[in-house]
Parts: sequence; C-alpha cells; structure tokens
Amino acid sequence: MPYTQDIVEEMNLLVKFPIHSNMEGVKVHSDANPALVSAAQRLYAKGLVTQLDGGYLTHTGHQVAENAKIALRILTGKTTE
Repeated sequence: MPYTQDIVEEMNLLVKFPIHSNMEGVKVHSDANPALVSAAQRLYAKGLVTQLDGGYLTHTGHQVAENAKIALRILTGKTTE
C-alpha cells in the first residue's frame, strides 16, 4: 500500500516533534496551513498526540515519530539529525 498524501502530511508533522523529551511538544495554530491542521487532527484521532492541535506525543506517537525519523534519515542518507 503506497503512502497517501494524508499519511505524508502526518509523517511530516510527526518528524517535527522532539523525541528526546516528553516535556516538549508541537502547537499547530488554527491559521496554519489547512493540510497541517488536518494532519494534527488526524494524529489526535489516531491517538498519537494529546491535543487536536498537536500537544505532546503519546507513548505510541513517540514510537511512530521515532521510526519516522529513522526512516527519513535512511532515505535521505543523513546519519545525524
């Protein structure tokens, strides 16, 4: 199954979350790009973030974000963040 545009947008948002700390999150403002706002809402509905506008990663969200960052590093050939 190929990535849909919605999944790409969700992955792009997930990689913006810091994974080194559970005390830092991401806030998606209501006037942000509508695709970004929708991605945050879908991640919330999937239980990956704590708020409709981002917030913090849940335990599962942290795992998904970490794996998304690993995949991105491998696919872009970057060994460090």
